[in-house]
Amino acid sequence: MKLLFKLRGFVFFSLLILFFSTCKKNPVDGKLLLPDGFSSAVVVDSISETVRHMAVNDDHVIYAKLRNSTEKGVAIALKDTNGDVKADEIERFGKGQKSRWSYATAMRIYNGYLYYSSDLVVYRQKLISGSLLPEGEVEVVVTDDHEHGKHEHIGKPIAFDNKGHIYVPFGAPSNACQSPKRTPGAPGLDPCPQLDNHGGVWRFDANKLGQTQKDGYKYATGIRSLVAMNWNPVDEELYAVVHGRDDLLRLWPNLYTPQESALLPSEEFIKVTEGSNFGWPYCYYDQVKGKKVLAPEYGGDGDVIGRCAEFDDPIIGFPGHWAPNDLLFYQGDQFPERYKNGAFIAFHGSTNRAPYPQSGYVVGFVPFIDGKFSEEYEIFADGFAEVDPIINTKDAAHRPMGLAVGPDGALYISDSVRGKIWKVSYDGKKEDFNENQLIAMEKRKKASNVRTPDIIKDNLMKNDAVGGEKLYYQYCSACHQTNGKGASGRFPPLVNTDWVTGDSNRLIQVLLKGMEGSLEVNGEVYNGVMPQHSFLKDQEIAQILTYIRSNFGNSASEISAEQVSESRKKIEENKENNGPIKVSTK
Repeated sequence: MKLLFKLRGFVFFSLLILFFSTCKKNPVDGKLLLPDGFSSAVVVDSISETVRHMAVNDDHVIYAKLRNSTEKGVAIALKDTNGDVKADEIERFGKGQKSRWSYATAMRIYNGYLYYSSDLVVYRQKLISGSLLPEGEVEVVVTDDHEHGKHEHIGKPIAFDNKGHIYVPFGAPSNACQSPKRTPGAPGLDPCPQLDNHGGVWRFDANKLGQTQKDGYKYATGIRSLVAMNWNPVDEELYAVVHGRDDLLRLWPNLYTPQESALLPSEEFIKVTEGSNFGWPYCYYDQVKGKKVLAPEYGGDGDVIGRCAEFDDPIIGFPGHWAPNDLLFYQGDQFPERYKNGAFIAFHGSTNRAPYPQSGYVVGFVPFIDGKFSEEYEIFADGFAEVDPIINTKDAAHRPMGLAVGPDGALYISDSVRGKIWKVSYDGKKEDFNENQLIAMEKRKKASNVRTPDIIKDNLMKNDAVGGEKLYYQYCSACHQTNGKGASGRFPPLVNTDWVTGDSNRLIQVLLKGMEGSLEVNGEVYNGVMPQHSFLKDQEIAQILTYIRSNFGNSASEISAEQVSESRKKIEENKENNGPIKVSTK
């Protein structure tokens, strides 16, 4: 009997050990929607500073650029040491550096160095095999030395060719080179002087330190804003996916419908060859009509091509405002042959698709067939947002941001909302992969975050909206969202802030003059540009401001048309101080 109890005890503890050992090696399901045969696992569930681009070295260390730097550093290193996918060794680095805004982006490995960027500077540090963190002093490779008090699109993604060059974009400091900037009906400057030092990609020596733009070579132009950019080692060319311009409806309500403004202009997947010109600010690509058309600031009407025939076209025109934020060419061996050399694109997701549901929030894929990229795209990964439809940007649980491939061929995806990182692997036999395994993802194109919105059925604007509510939907909700909660890092909330419920005259001036700079609200810094709305009538401004001061949980006094009129007169009388209100967290 004693022997039987001992045997039972031995078996029980053996099973217990086996159970915990199995649990330890079982990765946490990432719950992403993927083609059949693929699975996702969670590397880390949350990083408080959130992350942007990533890189993975031969030791399986993940390096991620932090969106918000702290005294602990501007980047983070993560490693799984026990084989369960989850990172159990985590350490921040890059102390003493700080981004001026929250557009810190790049993280790439090149020639034994880890290169990463703030919004204005590209740095590098030496990587040592077997070491979690890069070693040695932080070296400055390229500095954006322009004045940035009024600047937009300052992210510094980077790419390296096979000849010792690093490519760095200098984004355009405006939406469409208008004068006055972002003013309804204002013409565009022609020629646009911003193209001299912005709106393009510059090439530098990847191994030279202390460079500024004058040390580089303008490689391509006519590109408004880039965050997704990479070098393709197969055809040895630079590629990028462009952030298209905004505000078609707000700036030109006589030319564009709300649906057109939600869909257009395209986010262009482009092949950036030396000397190429993609036509910003004079033109934009309309993926619905399949052509590059003249922008309204330069005499366009949404259809005429004119001078745009002379500029380069994209490979694919993705839907507008999907926010392409990383581009990766798959060189691994773990995935089926279909994915070899193809392009994965992380679409961060829209903020300004009102009055329709937000769109994007996916990782797309473009196959590379017979030496060139397909003109059709696929949805590779979805389910990041965890809600359908995505009405307001902050409704999304996660937003895909960065992409990287490990030495085992697995794909890593980062998130900018919580700082989550997934590892995507293929579990089946590569030779058995076929078109049937793509059917479920092809159906994802009918989801509200991907499909072309129905003009009537998908319109989120209330049919009975009038007065300030209707005006808010038309002029404000694209940025501040229908719930007034804004979009992280870009557009501040109208909820629980003294900017809305406090000084009414200051609030009136924000609409009449606009605002720019770094604004901190409830502990978060926002860097979007608030355009002036002086084109609105006094009564319309009063209605909008009264609406936001009495909604979204706010309870403040109404604002009258007479108050707006008085404030407008004071601005006109004081012509030396009628520019946008400048704010700063410094």
